[in-house]
Amino acid sequence: MKYHQITNEVFIKNRRKFMAQMKPKSIAVFNSNDIYPVSADSTMPFEQHRDIFYLSGADQEETILVLFPDAMDQKHKEILFVRETNDHIAVWEGAKLTKEKATEVSGIETIYWLSDFSKVFFDLMTESETVYFNTNEHYRQAVETQTREDRFIEQCKKEFPAHQWAKSNPILQQIRGVKEPEEIALMQQACDITEKGFRRILQFTKPGVWEYEMEAEFLHEFVRNRSKGFAYTPIIASGDNANVLHYIENNQQVKDGDLILMDVAAEYANYSSDMTRTIPASGKYTNRQKEVYNAVLRVKNEATRMLVPGTIWATYHKEVGKLMTSELLGLGLLDKADVQNEDKNWPAYKKYFMHGTSHHIGLDTHDYGELKTPMKPNMVFTVEPGIYIPSEQMGIRLEDNVVIQETGEPVNLMKNIPIEVEEIEDLMQA
Repeated sequence: MKYHQITNEVFIKNRRKFMAQMKPKSIAVFNSNDIYPVSADSTMPFEQHRDIFYLSGADQEETILVLFPDAMDQKHKEILFVRETNDHIAVWEGAKLTKEKATEVSGIETIYWLSDFSKVFFDLMTESETVYFNTNEHYRQAVETQTREDRFIEQCKKEFPAHQWAKSNPILQQIRGVKEPEEIALMQQACDITEKGFRRILQFTKPGVWEYEMEAEFLHEFVRNRSKGFAYTPIIASGDNANVLHYIENNQQVKDGDLILMDVAAEYANYSSDMTRTIPASGKYTNRQKEVYNAVLRVKNEATRMLVPGTIWATYHKEVGKLMTSELLGLGLLDKADVQNEDKNWPAYKKYFMHGTSHHIGLDTHDYGELKTPMKPNMVFTVEPGIYIPSEQMGIRLEDNVVIQETGEPVNLMKNIPIEVEEIEDLMQA
């Protein structure tokens, strides 16, 4: 891994939080992700399943975590199964976790080789009554591929039909949404790497560069600062491309007079950052671009102040809609009749701002976290309003990542990333 080893204290705390909510005589199992094929002997780069990483720190394929708080044998309350390594594997693939290293990384004392899983798990199941399965119930999920978790669930139901089943996801949604200080520090590191990439791009950008060249500049800076690279597929959208919300081709040449919307950010130690900035190709905004830009910035700043304990996510979005409506009226993009005659299910402002303003962020860019209950301290949200005007070949979005505080305004993890018009212009023209 490129990142520095994380203290296992955070994983110990995460496991304690999860086990505290488990039913009596229950056992929970978490599988690593598969390595997915491309073709022939090619595979995708391995990405660890975020739940097993969250609970153990094990960033390696073919790994299983078992939690059994009521195990009769004290050493079986937490078990990590890892792939047995040897000299041949070390030569061809590099070092894998030894039992000692697995304990150092995770804080789990009992480490078994994966080949022992069936025998040990059968013994534990004779003591348990309920099995927690780790199904994907994220509100944005649309997974069609059968995962290692899916295969385990299928096999477990076949072998142990008399057991009761429970879901890990509701517990994970609750505890993963509220970050530990160690997690926030890792997210701050991801944001700091993103800042370095953005400052680099301000010096690089000019009319005539290609969107993919800008993407490459970001990647260079991210990787040289111990990031694997992008936290998500980057969007580098110049001119009218910015009006395609998920434009990822990044294959057009930047023209003089274009605005360039960049939704691009680094990960660090599997934790995401999520930044959007919109900059002028020429190094200076036109008066109209500045007018729209500052309207988006005002909405972002006001929306950020609303992210306090007790806020309800759905209500928050309605209030942001009111802010945006006011700004669009001021810009002449809406008139009072548009607002008076609007469809309540698709308000008038949605013509120019059609997506949400905030989502949880953490180990996943669109992270786990409760959305129907009041917001809590140490939840981390994006704030990302935008105004999209195809008729003016202009799309502007601004996005920061903020941590809800017990009292007062949220802490902006991206406070050092330039966002004001004057600062961006000064840096681009320096």
